[in-house]
Amino acid sequence: MLFDGIGDFFVQLLTFVGDLESWQQIGALLLVSAIPFIESYLGSFMGILVGIAPIVAVAVASVGNAISTFLLIAGAARARSAVMSGRASADAAAPSKRRQKVAKYMDRFGVPGVSLLGPLALPSQFTGPTMVAIGASARSVYVWMGISIIAWGVLFGFFSHFAVRWFG
Repeated sequence: MLFDGIGDFFVQLLTFVGDLESWQQIGALLLVSAIPFIESYLGSFMGILVGIAPIVAVAVASVGNAISTFLLIAGAARARSAVMSGRASADAAAPSKRRQKVAKYMDRFGVPGVSLLGPLALPSQFTGPTMVAIGASARSVYVWMGISIIAWGVLFGFFSHFAVRWFG
């Protein structure tokens, strides 16, 4: 049931972008790729499906995803800084179970692993700010989330291009 709703949403976005003039599709793809769960990977796929050149689709989808993710990371970094400066000690409050779980994955995989594998479970707009909120270096999160966004966009763009050529 949930996947039907997600599929319908994707089809509606695909129709929206596909019905625009070619010059408008770039701007629409930039905006659509900023949506969690669409991101660079489905944005690349969508762009290729509507006829945007693969390199352009991947670049635009990656930029849209990166802008939204980086803005949220910046907000999380500022919020963490404000909270931490207001505390007498960083250990003043016990971490929640969710925070402990994310911290466990951070200990196991580090920022690179969580950034690169995170899209398998959650959007980059969730994982990036969460890593900063639990104490990861914002600079490291920016770098690795940027690499992840580009890598996933290129990967999906590559396979989408050949799937469209194969089935088209």
